[in-house]
Amino acid sequence: MTVSVNATQQETNTLPQRVFGKTGELVPILGLGTAPGGFGLNDFDAVDVIHAAIDNGITYLDTAPAYDRAQIQLGEVLPERRDEVFLVTKVDSENGKDAIAILENSLREMKTDAVDCVFVHSVGNKDVDRVLAENGALEALRAAKTRGLTRFIGFTSHHCPGNSARILEEADVDAAMFALNYADKHTYDFQGRPLELAREQNAGVAAMKVYGGAPDMIYDKPTRSLMSQTQQDHGVALRYALSLEGVSLAVIGMFSVVEIHENVAYARNFEELSETEMNQAEARGKLLAEDWEAHFGKVK
Repeated sequence: MTVSVNATQQETNTLPQRVFGKTGELVPILGLGTAPGGFGLNDFDAVDVIHAAIDNGITYLDTAPAYDRAQIQLGEVLPERRDEVFLVTKVDSENGKDAIAILENSLREMKTDAVDCVFVHSVGNKDVDRVLAENGALEALRAAKTRGLTRFIGFTSHHCPGNSARILEEADVDAAMFALNYADKHTYDFQGRPLELAREQNAGVAAMKVYGGAPDMIYDKPTRSLMSQTQQDHGVALRYALSLEGVSLAVIGMFSVVEIHENVAYARNFEELSETEMNQAEARGKLLAEDWEAHFGKVK
């Protein structure tokens, strides 16, 4: 395995940054996933976590209407801090008309006129023909881009990597978000064809579920990640995701200011894994994959 990180990396006062693919935007190598706050925290605590993230250089904020109160919580922060962040939301629909309605409602909830990127959410659950159709979600998001509602568009995927590969083969997108960790490589392998195609297209790539995610993806209360439960080193897991060629950043859901500080420390001290270390991580991951199985959903 050849380990090489193409994304340009720069040091800032807080976190290293990389270019987010063809967008040309510099983003921190660590992003905040807002699902834990939306599902598991009261609004006051969630707002504190968001402010702490931004204060510590985590200026890539990832959200979705499906994350319960997350966008409303962001709406308590963005009016005063919108210019400081790269804001990402999602539309969970194949249909273009519905996708636009979802995006417009998200903008109202977050009290902003536009986001930086909109993803079609979890394309492993979608009919790709409908997503790619003339009246489908991606075409609608291109229209939203023209209207100034978003600067960039893309998609996310937890499972069914073939759906991601097909979209990247047939459509031009600015960015993608994949489940990337050294265990799920052996089940879903987004590290393979999907990531390869994203690199060829120079799409910005965000890694998610780098710690395996919460058990059953339930975020209604603070909980340990799957890797925590099996005593895997989060620092190594983050380094693994960020050492994959073409990955710009890792988005991690965090329940507390303590978790913000822990993950910021990992990011500030990031060093690319050697080829030997990558192989060792993936060997450990193979054993984890046998236990986790297809925990995000079907493979094909």
